[in-house]
Amino acid sequence: MIFAAMLAGGIGTRMGLNKPKQFEIVGDKPILAHSIGNFLEVEEIDKIIVSSPKEYIDTTKELVEKYFENNSRIVVIQGGKTRNDTILNSIDYVKSNFNDEDPILITHDAARIFASPALIEKSIVNVINHDAASPVIPAIDVIFESKKEGKLTDIPLRENLVHSQTPQSFKINKFLEIYKDLTEDEIAKLDEAMMLFFLRDGDVKLFEGESSNFKITRNIDLKIAEAYLKEN
Repeated sequence: MIFAAMLAGGIGTRMGLNKPKQFEIVGDKPILAHSIGNFLEVEEIDKIIVSSPKEYIDTTKELVEKYFENNSRIVVIQGGKTRNDTILNSIDYVKSNFNDEDPILITHDAARIFASPALIEKSIVNVINHDAASPVIPAIDVIFESKKEGKLTDIPLRENLVHSQTPQSFKINKFLEIYKDLTEDEIAKLDEAMMLFFLRDGDVKLFEGESSNFKITRNIDLKIAEAYLKEN
């Protein structure tokens, strides 16, 4: 079975909003509704697991019901304190409610509202013969490394650098196998699923992402998203 974890557990502090950014209206509907809608177009996905901050679970359920009335493919759960905790909560939901032998989980930033159904399907196709898969796009700018505050310590070759995106996919059983082998220090450093596989030489397939698949993180991103919707 194939599950999608819609990571919407944040509270939008970086944008200075008085509510989690997934509820911010872009175009004619909230950010979260845009992303859920994209995933619903992919028939291979059995369940879309939407995470939410504890205090906003009722609000999230109301949003889902308003835009996707009585849709049994969507469930709302409580997100964790960290991204990794939220992913674990999503995995726990899968393991507690389904008995599939080799389930796949697609994790996605709810704030990436322009991830096309085609890209989501590519994520599924690319994980089938690998432990995990992630879309990437080439680095355009030169990247400076600074291991000392205010000091340039290295300039990696741009041709070897890519920016990661979501939707990222992985096999749940392999994820749990590696997770159980990690030290507490390694777990503390996890900020996305692909790092877990990297720490134990997991087989991560990188595939071509979409330049339009940017993450709404800053206030300027809201304006860019509005403009993009008007043009497309």
